Amino acid sequence: MDARLDRIRKDIEELAKYNASPGQGLTRLSFSEEDRKAREYIKNEMTRAGLEVYEDAASTVVGRKAGRDNSLPCVMVGSHFDSVKNGGNFDGPAGVVTGLEIARLLHEKKIETEFPIEFVALVEEEGGRFGAGLFGSRAMVGRVSRQELDTNRDENGISTGRAMEAFGFDPANIGKAKRPEGSIKAFIELHIEQGPVLEAEDKDIGIVNTIVGIRHYEVEITGRPDHAGTTPMSMRADALVLSSQVILAVNRLAKEAGEGTVATIGSLRVSPGATNIVPGRVVFTIDIRSRKENNIEAIIQGVKACLEEGGKAQGLSYQVNTKIAVSPVHVPAYMVDILKEKCRESGFSYREMISGAGHDAMVMAEITDSSLVFVPSRGGRSHCPEEWTDYEQLQKGVQLIYNTILDIAGVVE
Repeated sequence: MDARLDRIRKDIEELAKYNASPGQGLTRLSFSEEDRKAREYIKNEMTRAGLEVYEDAASTVVGRKAGRDNSLPCVMVGSHFDSVKNGGNFDGPAGVVTGLEIARLLHEKKIETEFPIEFVALVEEEGGRFGAGLFGSRAMVGRVSRQELDTNRDENGISTGRAMEAFGFDPANIGKAKRPEGSIKAFIELHIEQGPVLEAEDKDIGIVNTIVGIRHYEVEITGRPDHAGTTPMSMRADALVLSSQVILAVNRLAKEAGEGTVATIGSLRVSPGATNIVPGRVVFTIDIRSRKENNIEAIIQGVKACLEEGGKAQGLSYQVNTKIAVSPVHVPAYMVDILKEKCRESGFSYREMISGAGHDAMVMAEITDSSLVFVPSRGGRSHCPEEWTDYEQLQKGVQLIYNTILDIAGVVE
């Protein structure tokens, strides 16, 4: 096997050191000191592998290997290097490390390809700091506005734009991160499965043929804070009551949609948040995922109907803000076929599967042919300190992507 296990292990373990919560899982939020140290490690390794290294206007790290014909679109490989709070060491970095090791192999073997290759380490995919994920890839497809940079804020009230400025990036230049039409031939991402299927079936590789569509919403319901002891039940404008009705409706609507559709209320904030005050304002999130767009749309329309009816009856106002909207992605059949062929050539067991998690690959599908490869997750665990993928399994994934890149980018003999 060409991909070296020792280097893959070293990359994962070195990146894991840049962590704001040692001993409690990995916390590496965007535009933090941990982010800066991780990106310096990535840039240094890219430089050692002979790549031309730069950061785009959204702060994504890019390492470019020239092709024989640099007027041709690039083949792009990579994933993200931010994390959720108290997450694991593999979600995202596994794909970044894949790019680093492939770049080393191409450099050491002095392999020239017809098409240029770009290795990327994307930022804020998780949305762990500012609440709107897939940031680096959305910027590449032109879906991050200056307004978003000014509006989205972290728990300390710092906007994305202000954090970027403090980090050395000008938010006014965000539009420059957009890739020109036709400039990317294909995008390939390796990721841990974050589920139990591959381990349970003893498969080396998951070849994703469909990535579910995702919508993230933030709902704000405003009523009137009043004294909990002196305000009659019939005269209250309780924002939490309507919120509870909507939350139950979300659960019901997702079950009615079926076909693997899921919906989750992951965050809820009640204000003023005191035992003896009627809730005057509630803000909560809704995460909807389905392989069919019409199922997602049916749920959000049901939510809005519930809000409208309940708001009028209870004297409440509301707002529904869309944070992320990405349609279901179907991976091009030729890319699935190439990955299958390379698995068979290497003796790797595999299965086709659907991704229920969102990844940068789904955003990049808006502008290029995009594919996603999974490697097993022990116990299916992810977004927690127990997240783990055996290095030997990750090595197989790296080897598969390496072999696939040689095919798609075209080796110059």
